[in-house]
Amino acid sequence: MSVTVKFFASVREALGASSEVLQLPAGVVTVGALRDHLAARGDVWQQALGNPALRMACNQVMCDAATALNDGAEVAFFPPVTGG
Repeated sequence: MSVTVKFFASVREALGASSEVLQLPAGVVTVGALRDHLAARGDVWQQALGNPALRMACNQVMCDAATALNDGAEVAFFPPVTGG
């Protein structure tokens, strides 16, 4: 399965990339599993994606870790937004 992953704001800055196209291993079938797969790259990846408040979207719809992935999906990771 192929997905496009987009990184925004401080996540993008920490990783030094705004997007990546990935071929996922067989066991990576949810947004949460994708996040874990990327965080397993270590160091900066774990720091950027390991935040429990990290926001996620799949195909431009806010989602949670249990959201299923499909071939060609677009997944976005971004930090929580605060306002005032």
